[in-house]
Amino acid sequence: MGDTAALESYLRERGVNARLVFFEGHVKTVAAAAKRLGVGPERIIKSVLFIDDKGGAVLAIVRGDRRVSEYRLARLIGARSVRIATPEETKIHTGYEVGAVPPVGLRPDVQVVIDSEVMSLERVYGGGGSSNALVEISPADIQRLTGGLVGEISAPT
Repeated sequence: MGDTAALESYLRERGVNARLVFFEGHVKTVAAAAKRLGVGPERIIKSVLFIDDKGGAVLAIVRGDRRVSEYRLARLIGARSVRIATPEETKIHTGYEVGAVPPVGLRPDVQVVIDSEVMSLERVYGGGGSSNALVEISPADIQRLTGGLVGEISAPT
């Protein structure tokens, strides 16, 4: 995929009630996104790519005011360990740059894991395919579209 048009098309084809929000300038950080939208950082989600001990790509989704616990993530997916992907690996596995990775519309070989705290929210904002876009979507749609595994993978920032 790799851009906002492809993400928009993906969502439209699946009849998802989501919208892309565009900004002047980047919204690569949780603080920048929350400020521009006028919402709390818990409504912004981080989609962070990890590589497991077997080389598999795992996208971890947590609230913006939390971080991914590598220990919890590895345990949940049955891996010995996970490490955060490099920017190059993120681009290769997702088609997107770090900071723009959407929570949906990724290749089928990318396993998705959603923190249970995210699932308690009605609507969230995540990467929209470019550094100046966010997608507003329900966590239930993220889970439905990705087949994502839900579990406790976050820790305080």
